[in-house]
Amino acid sequence: MNFIDPTLPPQREAKVKYLDGDFQIVREGEYVRCAISGAPIRIDDLRYWNVDKQVAYRSAVESFADKG
Repeated sequence: MNFIDPTLPPQREAKVKYLDGDFQIVREGEYVRCAISGAPIRIDDLRYWNVDKQVAYRSAVESFADKG
């Protein structure tokens, strides 16, 4: 399969509201961006976020790196 295949739908960035222990999808999409690295995180793989800052992290390492 070719990744530039025009028959595949383009991936969209989701808009997410982060809650305590859960999150709510505000705008449908396939991924969110890590606040530290900018790397895409598939919604199915989203495990780490900050409720106060309303940002996502790719892993626990990035979440602990965000001191500000």
